[in-house]
Amino acid sequence: MTTETSSSAWAGFEGEILEEASEGFEDARALWNGMIETRPALIVRPARTADVAAALRVARERGLAVTVRGGGHGVAGSALSEGGLVVDLRSLRAIEVDDEARVARAQGGVTLGELDAATQAHGLAAPLGVVTKTGIAGLTLSGGIGWLRRKHGLSLDNLVSLEVVTADGRVVTASETANADLFWALRGGGGSFGVVTSFEYRLHPVGPEVMVAFVLYPGNRGAEVLRFVDELTQSAPEDAAPIAFFGRVPHADPFPAGAHGRPYVAAAVVYAGDPEEGERVTGPLRDLGDAIVDLSGAMPYVEAQGLLDEDYPDGWRYYWKSVELDELSDDALARLERHAATAPSHHSTIDIWFNGGAMDRVAPEATAFGSRPAYLIGIEANWEEGADDEANVAWARGAFADLRELSSGGAYLNFPGLFEEGDDLLRASYGERNFERLGGLKRTYDPEGSSLRSGVSAGAASEATGCRIDVHDAIVTASCAPH
Repeated sequence: MTTETSSSAWAGFEGEILEEASEGFEDARALWNGMIETRPALIVRPARTADVAAALRVARERGLAVTVRGGGHGVAGSALSEGGLVVDLRSLRAIEVDDEARVARAQGGVTLGELDAATQAHGLAAPLGVVTKTGIAGLTLSGGIGWLRRKHGLSLDNLVSLEVVTADGRVVTASETANADLFWALRGGGGSFGVVTSFEYRLHPVGPEVMVAFVLYPGNRGAEVLRFVDELTQSAPEDAAPIAFFGRVPHADPFPAGAHGRPYVAAAVVYAGDPEEGERVTGPLRDLGDAIVDLSGAMPYVEAQGLLDEDYPDGWRYYWKSVELDELSDDALARLERHAATAPSHHSTIDIWFNGGAMDRVAPEATAFGSRPAYLIGIEANWEEGADDEANVAWARGAFADLRELSSGGAYLNFPGLFEEGDDLLRASYGERNFERLGGLKRTYDPEGSSLRSGVSAGAASEATGCRIDVHDAIVTASCAPH
């Protein structure tokens, strides 16, 4: 430690503290999204919950903005703030599974893949996301949408309790019966109310083998395929929660060489119930004729959870926006197909999540999460080189602006771009009552107005977009240089 980090404020701290001059600092600040170049002043790796409280105390004394890193997979780069202090939870990875009670407790540095592996050893699963390197912390605090969403809801819908270090350094439990208002806020409101060091999830029987339907059709059949998926979703059991994708065929096996680079529309389902029933239910998705490739089959659930991992390598550049739709009108379908065709990167996709089921059985104001749309559109700009930043960000923003004309304005706040729309995006996503309640609870749990920034209420900067995000009372505002 230097003089700066060896003061009495750190007495009893058992973790690791990294400054810019420390060996390993550059690797520690690197995020999955290579677009993020933010440089914090300190990176703190706690070994226990008490270390988190010490880090928050030091940050408060020195006036440092605090962000929290779980998996570091958040597309907005919210794990870092310029010149701030990062609480890096990756040393906190313990998982406990109680198969009789069907609950799992996982510390804040656990990833989706790690939790799935632990719960699947008991034939159980928590509803999580769809990329195994994603951290459970950021995923859950702002939603958690995955293959089990229609059967069992969002990740946050399955929370039983949370261990939280509040801005003033107190360690508290948040649940339906303890600090219920904090529990409400953390289910969808991000992490600016405290550092969540442990998550307790309700588990459900899933797997160990599931049926996966995953078939690619020519891109010019987009409207036909999406209408068919929509009809199947309405009639199928809630075990089926389809996602459709517009993209371009990768230049790789197992895709036919003659199709490489061509536009496709794909339909994908990981069936949460009996695999044989899943094969019957999803069979029609595979029988529309003239498929580019059919990758369907039964497989272990943990393997199904990693199906999309190769599409999101560490260090690529990512900029994602999202739009909520109440219907897939002819106009919406035409716009989706048009924007997919103009993506400057062959790695980019436009994704359509078909929702309903268990998601719909939670009222918008029951948690901070807010609206639960029938269709979530994910606009994913994914590319490799910094020289291509402007074109790819412009494409995603253009598609977002166009599709938002058909929306009530809400968005999934794990796919926020860089929160450029500020209050407008948050009010539309949370709903007015939830938005105002979140602001009040921030003042309750952080009365001194500390700069705790995690989850949705996080500071981030990107030279690539010229945007700076600032936070006041759990409200995100953004300013961006013109392009």
